[in-house]
Amino acid sequence: MARAQSRAWQRMLSGRRLDLLDPSPIDVELSDIAHGLARVARWNGQTKGDYAFSVAQHSVLVLEIASAMDPEIDDKGRLYALLHDAPEYVMGDIISPFKAAMGGNYREVEARLLGAIHVRFGLPAIAPSALTKLIKRADREAAFFEAVNLAGFAPDEARKFFGEPTLAGFDLPGFDRLIRPWPTQQAHDHFVDVFESLGT
Repeated sequence: MARAQSRAWQRMLSGRRLDLLDPSPIDVELSDIAHGLARVARWNGQTKGDYAFSVAQHSVLVLEIASAMDPEIDDKGRLYALLHDAPEYVMGDIISPFKAAMGGNYREVEARLLGAIHVRFGLPAIAPSALTKLIKRADREAAFFEAVNLAGFAPDEARKFFGEPTLAGFDLPGFDRLIRPWPTQQAHDHFVDVFESLGT
């Protein structure tokens, strides 16, 4: 007798059932993404402060860095930046070296889910390559700032892992507010506010 296929869906607070292996854009809801990302800790929670530095807050930081790097970025590009880690609302935040060590289909599952999220919010499933490169650069710079300001890295050590940032923190408007960990509800609300400001 054939074994029944393992359950690969998760029931979301919105009531949706999201199939993690074959995600449908119909089952993606902003409320679920914001709720999840505001509760997922960057750096496995190994950061300074009274609150975890959430993926929701990191996503806003990456958007702000990408916008500073390319002031001509349009709202669609900004939305791609805000959503760059959105699959982590159900997959969690796994540090890059561990993802590489895991191997297997993890990145494929993550890419399928990100594509479904993009389509749900009116974007092509795959971002243009130049925009993807910009977001990756902004993501690495965000990681540098988080490493030095929150995760206990010395600047030289952070440069080894994440490269030399092209921006100084003091050149980024509101940097002190962006790098100080927000309470969960604030991270949730700010993520939603930024999303809505992009005209989606």
